[in-house]
Amino acid sequence: MLIVSSGPTESQFTNLSLQMDSVLFAEFLLWKEHPSRDRSTAFLSRIYREDIGPCLSFTRSELSQLIQRAVENNSLTIEPVAMSALPMVKASALECGGPNGFRGSVETKCALSGLSRVCRHRIKLGDKGSYYYISPSSRARITAVCNFFTYIRYIQQGLVRQNAEQMFWEVMRLRREMTVAKLGFYLTDQG
Repeated sequence: MLIVSSGPTESQFTNLSLQMDSVLFAEFLLWKEHPSRDRSTAFLSRIYREDIGPCLSFTRSELSQLIQRAVENNSLTIEPVAMSALPMVKASALECGGPNGFRGSVETKCALSGLSRVCRHRIKLGDKGSYYYISPSSRARITAVCNFFTYIRYIQQGLVRQNAEQMFWEVMRLRREMTVAKLGFYLTDQG
């Protein structure tokens, strides 16, 4: 009999002991002296190679590259799929896509994976008018990378008021978020 574990839950992660990797911390400290988004720094080079690249590597590689540039430039929009005009007949909230009737599901091919999935979100790159429907898994991967870049921008702008060790652990948490997302684990919207 094969027993498959679902792995540690988020609450179990909080019980983990933390031990700082001295090489990673040294790379972070060196980057933190002059924070930039320059990929040639040891700190960002490692994160691009180990986390960002794999997390944003999808079947449609050309679109993946465009998404990565949009994330880097902070010009990507992710939004829920809006329902088209609702018919004038009464229907349950579930049939209308939720209690507010605005969120809908579109069964279509995910623009990134090429697989038929229920796509509850779409993305837009920059000011271009084209929207791409994405699966929940693809959304989780993109969002994880966006969260990392947002935090890096906050550090660059001097908005983070933590000591270096606290910043480092937040970066490691965000790296873990990217790793978990690229492996296909994500939280589902339950309504």
